[in-house]
Amino acid sequence: MSLAISFDEEQRIFTLSTKHATYQMQVEEHGILLHLYYGKTIANTPLSYLLEKTSVSFSGQPYDVGDDQNISLDILPQEYPTFGSGDFRESCFSVIGTKGETGADLRYVSHEILNTKPKLSSMPALYGENVPTLVITMRDTFLSLDVLLYYSVFEENDTIARSVVIKNTGADTLHVNRALSACLDFVDGSFDLVYFPGSWGTERKVERLSVNHAKIRLDSFRGTSSHQMNPFAILCEKNTTEEQGMAYGVSLIYSGNFLIEAQADQIDGTRLVMGIHPEGFCYELSGGEELITPEVVLSFSDKGFSKLSHNYHNLYKEHLVRSAWRDKRRPILINSWEAAYFDFNGEKLLKIAKEASELGIEMLVMDDGWFGTRDDDTSGLGDWVVNEKKLGMSLHELSSKVNDLGMKFGIWIEPEMINEDSDLFRAHKDFCLRAGDRPYVRARNQLVLDMSRADVRDYLYQSLSLVLKSAHIEYVKWDMNRSLCDVWSNDLPPNRQGEVYHRYVLGVYNLLDRLTTTFPDILFEGCSGGGGRFDPGMLYYFQQIWCSDNTDALARIKIQYGTSFCYPPNTMGAHVSICPNHQTGRTTPMAMRAIVAMTGTFGYELDPSLLTDEEKEEIKKQIAMVKQYHPLLSNGDYYRLTNPFANERYAAWEFASPQKDKALLCFVLLRAEANPSVIYLKCRGLDENAVYQINGEGAFGGDALMNAGVRVPILRNDYQSFIFSIEKIEDIQA
Repeated sequence: MSLAISFDEEQRIFTLSTKHATYQMQVEEHGILLHLYYGKTIANTPLSYLLEKTSVSFSGQPYDVGDDQNISLDILPQEYPTFGSGDFRESCFSVIGTKGETGADLRYVSHEILNTKPKLSSMPALYGENVPTLVITMRDTFLSLDVLLYYSVFEENDTIARSVVIKNTGADTLHVNRALSACLDFVDGSFDLVYFPGSWGTERKVERLSVNHAKIRLDSFRGTSSHQMNPFAILCEKNTTEEQGMAYGVSLIYSGNFLIEAQADQIDGTRLVMGIHPEGFCYELSGGEELITPEVVLSFSDKGFSKLSHNYHNLYKEHLVRSAWRDKRRPILINSWEAAYFDFNGEKLLKIAKEASELGIEMLVMDDGWFGTRDDDTSGLGDWVVNEKKLGMSLHELSSKVNDLGMKFGIWIEPEMINEDSDLFRAHKDFCLRAGDRPYVRARNQLVLDMSRADVRDYLYQSLSLVLKSAHIEYVKWDMNRSLCDVWSNDLPPNRQGEVYHRYVLGVYNLLDRLTTTFPDILFEGCSGGGGRFDPGMLYYFQQIWCSDNTDALARIKIQYGTSFCYPPNTMGAHVSICPNHQTGRTTPMAMRAIVAMTGTFGYELDPSLLTDEEKEEIKKQIAMVKQYHPLLSNGDYYRLTNPFANERYAAWEFASPQKDKALLCFVLLRAEANPSVIYLKCRGLDENAVYQINGEGAFGGDALMNAGVRVPILRNDYQSFIFSIEKIEDIQA
């Protein structure tokens, strides 16, 4: 039995313990599952004394408590609150019975403590050996309904994964219209909520609001996790900064519609709920059927945002990202999109590959335009057949010639979409999502395939498998370039149309699982118009995700800063692109572009024939530097030294090895000033009892570098940049 999960039978208290945190809940005398505490480690103390059971006007009581008006679900902190139970705060669960009645009354029945974490059927989830898991069975006896609450404890990462299984144990059909995955209830609290909104090209900004009595609602019902809001948020103390204060992270392993809501209640407690968005959701459960909700990953830090980010980075690198590429250096690639767009053939691609190979670039990626009849974005999507006439050769010939140059070969695909001008649409109009007989809603000249249908997935699997088997393809970029709106399936009856949004996501996961299993050695990169589906669900299948279509280095500093609060840097697709930049028109030095791209997976988005000899030599040096520093960039702890949304003068960030023997300090001057003050950068993650060199020179105590800082040379032009390589040379003797 793991020490991470314990149960006090006398007081009926569950305690979940991670390395630095305690999570405690209690089954009270009527079977109501109450939340007691989540925060810094508290040892050997039952925390039920924190509960204030009191009578509050207009807050009713469950019938079975009799005349005790001090027990009200409207004010008590709960683990899985339900609609219609007398709790008027945001709920996690609501169900419609056979007579049209809504609500549920869930009471504790039993529990089980497992030594291993069960797999989450049909959905991505955290994995790992010897992960203790608590399963609590709650029951609504009137509806013949069981709700199983899962808590998996990742002790070293200070995280707890929560999910829910809803089972119809009776014969009557039920309809679940709200099925969130987790609730956090605090008996007190004066919290802020940090969240990550955006749009295409400006993904994952950082905003912070005080949690008051008005609801804060963060959500997406675009069918994807979206550019506009990310399924991750941080509940924190008012004084929490990068290095101090308590912070609670909530991250949803799901790629579809989601909801996060936070609010202070009438007695100044705080509730946050998270899960599948109830908008457009209604799931039918016949007798014996079950519904599984996606995992919410909770993490706690009492040392600010930085430690919270490290929890998520390490957890997702070790227990979410999979495949043979998880721990490998990713090939340095050049993508054809900004080099050629749709205007290419095989010979043009080979010319790009030849010049790129001479610079040390390791892979050519052929982007959009190689299949069907596809010379612009109005036709061809859905027809996954190689256009040999356009290429002037077969895909096998092209990949072989690229391989002969010493390079790997990859392709772009967009499986979930279809053009009306395609053979697939002409043969199978019913394959598309469409609101009954209404006209389609177009976006980017394309419609959406109904991924909830097995026959659609079978067609895509078969056609894409033929392509992937026809050539030596080692990388696939999977794109998705619109949101879902007219969501209706020809394959489901009217009473089940409320399941389509969720079934769509499950269908995408099903196809991804089949393809990644069949082609385990391919490096898959996710994309949705850039970072429109940058979420943990995608990271389960894709080892990296294109962080944004905006490749401007200045913009990317902000985008990658916001992304780093939850997601590991080595999952962020980032490239050096041509200037003037194609999204902003801005010109920045190539050295700056490289330093920013090094924070992610690193590659190039340009035509090497347009480079000067000086730029080509610089690229060779950049590639050598990325290879040299790869272990630190991929496995080091990442520190945000400045906030680019607040500091307009300069940006700085750092990678430090877990062993504290090496670090990379990255600096970019955003705005030069006349008569500037000197900039000092205080390092993090070093050993204060060791001596270090900077760029191979000097001798500096770790305590000096962290407390007094590194002096940055005076710079005169915008966008000048530095990398300070810091290496330990000796320990200070006591």
